[in-house]
Amino acid sequence: MTIKIIPSGSVSSPSGFQACGVKAGLKRSGQPDLALLYCEVPATAAAAFTSNLFAAAPVLWDRKIIAAGQPVRAVLVNSGNANACTGAAGLAAAEAMATQVAAELGLQPQEVLVSSTGRIGVQMPMDIISAGTRLAARALSREGGIAASEAIITTDTRPKHRACQIELGGKTVTLGGMTKGAGMIAPQMRLCTPQATMLAYITTDACIEREALASCLAASLDQSFNRIIVDGDTSTNDTVIALASGLAGNPCIQSGSPDWEKFQTAFRELVAYLAKEMVLDGEGVTHFVELNVSGTGTDQDARRIAEAIARSPLCKTAWFGHDPNWGRILAAAGYSGVEFEPAAVALDYQGLPIVRNGQGTDTPEEKQSEALQNREIRIDLRVGNGSGKFTIWTCDLSYEYVKINADYHT
Repeated sequence: MTIKIIPSGSVSSPSGFQACGVKAGLKRSGQPDLALLYCEVPATAAAAFTSNLFAAAPVLWDRKIIAAGQPVRAVLVNSGNANACTGAAGLAAAEAMATQVAAELGLQPQEVLVSSTGRIGVQMPMDIISAGTRLAARALSREGGIAASEAIITTDTRPKHRACQIELGGKTVTLGGMTKGAGMIAPQMRLCTPQATMLAYITTDACIEREALASCLAASLDQSFNRIIVDGDTSTNDTVIALASGLAGNPCIQSGSPDWEKFQTAFRELVAYLAKEMVLDGEGVTHFVELNVSGTGTDQDARRIAEAIARSPLCKTAWFGHDPNWGRILAAAGYSGVEFEPAAVALDYQGLPIVRNGQGTDTPEEKQSEALQNREIRIDLRVGNGSGKFTIWTCDLSYEYVKINADYHT
């Protein structure tokens, strides 16, 4: 199957979608801070949300709508205020945001999802939101996807968006996406089914059953957003929303069908790209690290080891300084809670042998350090002969990260 990347593609690339990004006045910088995504027809929807117990008010509003299984027509996203830890007033504000979008576009509030990102614990200034919503409703266009991706960023240095096309049932199906997130990134997303923050929005014009779209999203999470760690903190607002307009004209996709497999491949590639872009644009990041752990009894054990290493400040600061201090990696693996035989451990930097049989090799330290100077670094850790494996995308921890987060509130 060929996946065609659309130059300058975005969430408004699939048929039936419009978007925009406007300056509402939430950011002191005066930069765009309110995005609106609109579907011209009722869209099939699936979503996943943060596992943080302090879930923000927009997450609580969206969960109810997605759990009800009803179609969605619009998503309003603001940056500059998280609307988290804001109590009953915050819940009322989230509902009011959906209600105003519905009024502007002739919809029902239950057809509108909302997302927020920014400072926690501050009530939403609804006068600013109201004026911005009116402005956004009039700015919607088929070319507005990139502007929307610019309006949702906070400490990101650049917008992140992409779109692609595949052929299904003799029809061209388009998928688009945008995401934001540079800090407070260690998503542990939970799928919502009928039962700095990371925000991501995926659109498609594929005709696909709701259960098939939800299963596609669920199958993609651990291959994308749930395998990235910037700083190890899980936000109160993490959200991934997938919308399908069904306007491509393809035979409707069902779970497990050959077309579902093809669609899933393209969907997974799109969200994996967006997830990697988030790490590459992480706060103060100078190195993208692909950490591969293998040889455990189960994939979950490999994941526990990988997460322990990726969350370690000692490992992350060593990567920033090109310090081949491999003892920090072994120590993190050792306290991960996974049982393995230390004498069987092997470690490579960029394919360069660093540890064998649990001990350092004779590879010169200068060469080890050189291997850590690339912008993108691959680290392979093998702890035994089991079939378990897991890959995490993570990064270093720099002076700039500390500066950004020391100054964020003030």
